[in-house]
Amino acid sequence: MKVQQHDGSIVEMDKSAPESLEVLNHSTSHLLAEAIQVMYPNALFGFGPAIEEGFYYDIDFGDTVITDEDLPKIEKKMKELASKDEKIIRKELSKEEALEFFKNDKYKVELINGIDEDITTFTQGNFTDLCRGPHIMSTGQIKHFKLMSLAGAYWRGDSKNKQLTRIYGTSWWTQEDLDNHLKMIEERKKRDHRLLGKQLGLFMISDYGPGFPFWLPNGMVLREQIEQYWKAQHRKFDYVLVKTPTMLSKELWLISGHWDHYKENMYTTEIDEKEFAIKPMNCPGGILVYKNELHSYKDLPIRMAELGHVHRHEASGALNGLFRVRAFTQDDAHIFCREDQLVDEIKLLLQFYEEMYSVFGLDYYIVLSTRPEEGYIGDIKIWEKSEAILKEACEKSGHEFQINPGDGAFYGPKLDFKLRDSMGRIWQCGTIQLDMNLPERFDCFYIDSNGEKKRPIMLHRACLGSIERFIGIIIEHYGGAFPAWLAPVQINILPVNNEFHLEYSKELYKKFKEHGYRVNLDDSNEKLGYRLRNSQIKKIPYTIVIGDNEKNNGSVTYRKFGSQEQINASIDEFMKLVDDVVANKK
Repeated sequence: MKVQQHDGSIVEMDKSAPESLEVLNHSTSHLLAEAIQVMYPNALFGFGPAIEEGFYYDIDFGDTVITDEDLPKIEKKMKELASKDEKIIRKELSKEEALEFFKNDKYKVELINGIDEDITTFTQGNFTDLCRGPHIMSTGQIKHFKLMSLAGAYWRGDSKNKQLTRIYGTSWWTQEDLDNHLKMIEERKKRDHRLLGKQLGLFMISDYGPGFPFWLPNGMVLREQIEQYWKAQHRKFDYVLVKTPTMLSKELWLISGHWDHYKENMYTTEIDEKEFAIKPMNCPGGILVYKNELHSYKDLPIRMAELGHVHRHEASGALNGLFRVRAFTQDDAHIFCREDQLVDEIKLLLQFYEEMYSVFGLDYYIVLSTRPEEGYIGDIKIWEKSEAILKEACEKSGHEFQINPGDGAFYGPKLDFKLRDSMGRIWQCGTIQLDMNLPERFDCFYIDSNGEKKRPIMLHRACLGSIERFIGIIIEHYGGAFPAWLAPVQINILPVNNEFHLEYSKELYKKFKEHGYRVNLDDSNEKLGYRLRNSQIKKIPYTIVIGDNEKNNGSVTYRKFGSQEQINASIDEFMKLVDDVVANKK
């Protein structure tokens, strides 16, 4: 497959490469815009990028209201246009030429006025769009696509701007790939963590606290297992655990820069005629802990970890189960080290992340986010040095990474860890942020080998990100069928007949409970088949059925979740199996 690049050059690209799907989807977004232009001549166009597994286009339809019922008609027009197999032609324009060409589209004019480099357009048939590319060579290659949904989207993500209509779609090289993707979408709907959270008794959201999740008994068990593993891993990697206050004074947030850069997302109050803010991040508190003692160069690196409860004001329309909340626990760590220790520390962090994610069966890739265009603090030379250090650490550890220009935190560049779940979705969870600015602002120092004060470098690090959001991710990743080490209930005991089998079942229940298993005894009067189905609905890893044979032989017959096979084993054999699965987090 030939692709026209940003610079106009033509390159060959393998259709099996992920980048080829990105090019195809971007080209399909232009096909969507072309169809819209034909069907709705007064429409104005915003952005139309490729995204993970698809594309979207933000469109101003004026007074025309577009609904889901219109999508099949637009799709039909797209197929009609694609069948013409129009060549996609790249052209370079001066700024003046571009402004003249797009003078009737205020959104394109705004974009052109913000461009300081060469301006390019891509044309197919009678449709021309402002675009850098790359694109496939002709529209005839766009054959297997579907428009998925509609949403509202503020122009340039600013709620002060007009809300446009965002049309989402997906495009694939073969009908088989498209069909498989659509089946996957349906499977994802079944795994919605909000539905499973209710079904499995994990969490709830109340109208009395929008965005503030309540943890139910089963959810607390799941959460505690994750936090215990998190703490064990931190002890293994020589971290100390700390806890910092939830609310701190305005002065602290002024020093850190959060008051100037993040105040609109912070909850504030007044105490004793003094302004305070509930922390949106744990970093300033971690710095105060560091400054509580005098440190020698021999003490470094100091690795401090905290499960810190933070609050951020999110728009009510953005709230979404556990994925977008207003209060969450961030699994933060702040590492203070010398510059000569930096590369080794980041390499160690990469090893830490590898171990953490592999336990949950999550693949990932790394993105390096560099200095924002505006709103950053600190000297550009420090930023450039920091970015170079992060690159070097990734290269020396053998980890591949992508670069995301301008998406760093306001105080430093970062490595973002993008997780891929069992449904093929990408999630932003972990991050490593290199910060030479906050230690300067807070006057942090250590005493070097010459007895002089020197600035430490600070690494901000979150692995799971938000505990709440991470749990939402793994609920969907596992479809609620958690491995035995995580499952709120690990074993469900079902006596066939309470009159004959309940006493032995109670003995097993007591033995398993004392051993440390999370076990349930279902001695209800419902039929066995109903109780077996209920055990499957609750996705309990091991269901034990106790009848005459088990009672007489002192054995158990168990069934693993998702399997119809019933296995008879001695009690010791069964416990050895469960112990191995739990201990090794299989």
